[in-house]
Amino acid sequence: MRAKTCCFTGHRDLSPANRGLIEQRLEQTLIRLIESGVIYYGSGGALGFDTLASLSVLKLKQQYPHIKLILVLPCYSQTRGWKEDDIRIYEEIKHAADKVVYTSKDYSPDCMQKRNRHLVDHSGICVAFLQKTSGGTKYTWNYACRSGLTVINLAE
Repeated sequence: MRAKTCCFTGHRDLSPANRGLIEQRLEQTLIRLIESGVIYYGSGGALGFDTLASLSVLKLKQQYPHIKLILVLPCYSQTRGWKEDDIRIYEEIKHAADKVVYTSKDYSPDCMQKRNRHLVDHSGICVAFLQKTSGGTKYTWNYACRSGLTVINLAE
């Protein structure tokens, strides 16, 4: 199952000027993965790249109805402090997802790391948008590499 599963990791802040290019690279990569037999796509539901990846999978489900979006969320209160429009999009994605998993009930200092590890531990491929040398995306990238996943960085 891991060979047919891809997870995402990426920065929350995406430059509006680069968003179109990121979307294009993401869609091209997803089509290649789908056509090679990858069915399951795990997203952490965060703002930025996770949202973009989730929306891309949902868009491609129209053309490839057999693919599945699995949201792996860190806690029930993930959207606390988010803007109203971001919460609306999050809820739409959650409603359209094929499966929603919570790794923790309540927020805790390690709930994001727990979510990221869950995504990597259940995947064979990791599609990333990594530009920074520290932070959660870099941690998840390193963990995916150490865990033997095929890692694709759309920022390269």
